Amino acid sequence: MELKDQVAQLPTRPGVYLYKDAEGSVLYVGKAKNLRSRVRNYFSEDKLAEAKTGSLIHEARHVHFIQVDNNKEALALENNLIKQYKPRFNVLLRDDKTYPYVKLTNEKYPRVYVTRRILKDGAGYYGPFFPGNLAHRLVHFIHRHFKVPSCKIDFNRKHTHPCLEFHIHRCLGPCVTGLTTDDAYRAAVRDVKLFLEGRHRDLADELERRMSTASDQMRFEEAASLRNLAATVREMEEKQKMAAAEGDNIDIFGYHAEPPLVAVNLFHLRNGTIVDRREFFWEDQTEFDPPEFFEALLKQVYLNSKFIPGRIHVPADFEGRAELEDFLSDARGRKVEIVTPQRGSKKALLSLVETNAKHSFDQRFRVLKPSSKAIQEALKDALNLPEAPRRIECFDISHIQGTDKVASMVVWEDGKIKKADYRKFIIRTVAGNDDFASMREVITRRYSKLQAEVRHFPGLVLVDGGLGQLHAAAAALEEIGVTYQPVASIAKREEWIYVYGQEDEPIVLDKFSPILHLVQIIRDEAHRFAVTFHRTRRNAKRLASELHDVPGIGQKTVEKLLRTFGSLERVRQTADEDLAKVIGKAAASRLRTYLSVNASPTSLVQIAEVVTTPSECEPVGAVASPGQQRRISPSHSLK
Repeated sequence: MELKDQVAQLPTRPGVYLYKDAEGSVLYVGKAKNLRSRVRNYFSEDKLAEAKTGSLIHEARHVHFIQVDNNKEALALENNLIKQYKPRFNVLLRDDKTYPYVKLTNEKYPRVYVTRRILKDGAGYYGPFFPGNLAHRLVHFIHRHFKVPSCKIDFNRKHTHPCLEFHIHRCLGPCVTGLTTDDAYRAAVRDVKLFLEGRHRDLADELERRMSTASDQMRFEEAASLRNLAATVREMEEKQKMAAAEGDNIDIFGYHAEPPLVAVNLFHLRNGTIVDRREFFWEDQTEFDPPEFFEALLKQVYLNSKFIPGRIHVPADFEGRAELEDFLSDARGRKVEIVTPQRGSKKALLSLVETNAKHSFDQRFRVLKPSSKAIQEALKDALNLPEAPRRIECFDISHIQGTDKVASMVVWEDGKIKKADYRKFIIRTVAGNDDFASMREVITRRYSKLQAEVRHFPGLVLVDGGLGQLHAAAAALEEIGVTYQPVASIAKREEWIYVYGQEDEPIVLDKFSPILHLVQIIRDEAHRFAVTFHRTRRNAKRLASELHDVPGIGQKTVEKLLRTFGSLERVRQTADEDLAKVIGKAAASRLRTYLSVNASPTSLVQIAEVVTTPSECEPVGAVASPGQQRRISPSHSLK
């Protein structure tokens, strides 16, 4: 049946329509008060003349519909189907910044974490919170007052002693038998739920009831602690009431567009103060129509959101504004207004947001260099870290088929590579080709030393590799008693970033992301440093073995040659008079005679020098600098 014939059979009721291609893939999802009238409009001459609509109708082979009772149901269904199918002709929400939630896990001894992804795993999710560090502050409050932890310790295993968090009164210690009871832990989890649900009055009443019980039983220290916590919760409740009375919450959208590239900024105003900014980017808006664009964007931002502000300012009015206001008002339980400011202070705020959108556009698409502080804050948001990392220490392992194993540590600090703090490691305890064990050894040595010297740990430990390397590094830190150190890894090929504690939520940044570029630069520098150290060590080892075979050349002479020349090839290329200046005429003559007699173009040393030229020393599939990406035989690959 032709597409026009299918349209003629559509009902005249409200609903959602889906354009599909010949393979059944959804191309576009839309809603309508009158399905037949709306879809028929796509075939008018004016609409077909538009590039987007013309391309859609040219590719579409089927139009399906879902009839609903009213326009509000159609609005919600349209949003859900767009999120499900991600049709390429719809405006799709692409967000570089997702706001954090507090997750209360569903296990025998629940724990709290900060997360940016909601999963169907039975856990409780509370939020979103902005500014982003608010979620981390709440979790810190929970550790301090309710003693429910965020650790990764396996509670199913037997542990002989608790970690540091128990000793500093930030955890009840369910990992060790006898430190707490199931009833006490359940009570703490109930308190956390009341706190995260915002039921501060109920929580304060419960705490005061337990305070009275503890006092009657002459447990005065516990009663005093409960009294102080109840007072804190009451104070938080009063602050919440005052904030609600001071004024409404406002979200302001602004944009800068140079089709097909678009940048949008969303500012959150709470009680007259800008508390956070959110950025969105698109690279495929060949026909950018602000009214249509912002109608689609607002639906995707707010229809499934747990928090809806009282006012939303947009730079362009759109056709479905009134019905979207009604829908959001019902969801919020109070009136929601969507307005386009024309003058005064509200228009000035909109202009401010648009100026920031222009800056975001330039940073993203014109690749401007951001400030050190901006980089740190962006890293914190992208990787969901508790604090902005001033210092990153990155590790990589290098070897050839398990031989001459070494590791490198490079440092990024305050926006710059800090070569003075680089470190080299020779792997001592690992036999064979075991990168995970090598990583455990290096991490243990590095941070045991920092512990012994009572020095600050970095804001982030980054390792080159996937989940295996990440877990090896985290296990090494846990073994030395370090449980709250942020650790991440970047996997080759996919270039996904894994953060320990959020392994099921890999961070996938697009190719334009400056954060991805920064992490890649640090990872590549660690790889380069490791490969260089490995090559130098291997060449020196082979040079030493060759030189020890020269008659009349002793250990001290060999050491002089190693320090001065570093490789056998450089010794071969050095003039006799230069050799004589280093080791004397007699030794230089004996060395030259030996090298002349034993010179062979197929010697092992020469083969090694050829195989490990800079353009061929990268591992298979590794990221190299432009013009150097080559694949070599796995038997010759240098890890």
